[in-house]
Amino acid sequence: MTREPVFDILAGLVHTVFFAQGLRVDIRGQEHIPRTGGAVLAVNHTSYLDFMEVGLVGRRSGRNVRYMMKAELEHGIVGLLMKHCKAIGVDRTAGAQSFDRAVQALRDGELVVVYPEATISRSFELKEFKSGAARMALESDRPIIPLTIWGAQRIWTKGVPRQLGRHNFPIHIRIGELLVAEGAADEITTKLRARMSDLLTAAQEGYPMPAGAPWVPARLGGSAPTLEQAAVLEAEEYARRRTPRP
Repeated sequence: MTREPVFDILAGLVHTVFFAQGLRVDIRGQEHIPRTGGAVLAVNHTSYLDFMEVGLVGRRSGRNVRYMMKAELEHGIVGLLMKHCKAIGVDRTAGAQSFDRAVQALRDGELVVVYPEATISRSFELKEFKSGAARMALESDRPIIPLTIWGAQRIWTKGVPRQLGRHNFPIHIRIGELLVAEGAADEITTKLRARMSDLLTAAQEGYPMPAGAPWVPARLGGSAPTLEQAAVLEAEEYARRRTPRP
């Protein structure tokens, strides 16, 4: 692995946080992360801390993953960290440019992290997928690696009280086989979602989920909103953000 001082420091901080919180990370399918070559790392999105688990997966295969982050964060200390970690800024007003940067990174042999759901799922179920991961894989002629994380939403997510102390929560990570990008983007996206659905079910197997817990999907007996209810909450949040403050 090429030495990247800033990434190394951040990785050390992540390990410290995991140790301090007593997180018990169970990863299965690590062998599917290639030690060389580019690939789209498609990840479900349930927590603000998903990036930490994804980074851990990469490091265990001797890789530094490349995150796609909001372009407005490319300033100040966060921007400095992004630059040194080779993060890819996503500017919604210049989507084509962001897409091209991601494709070039894939061609250069990087692991580029993409959240096909775009935003955190309040229901903790898989939302509808955007086609960006598939289109990047097609354009770069690189495969997609599906990955799901379960349990991180207990620590910090939307609609659930944060649990940032030592709690010894288990975190399950399941990584699937490479998905070769062939055919139309919509077809690949459908196949990707199906694979990630299977991986999420595998990640949930054996995980203790108390009835009525706010971080447990309604389908599994929790009090999290359903997919339909979560969609309404997301629309209301988006509307609030677009409403000018007095």
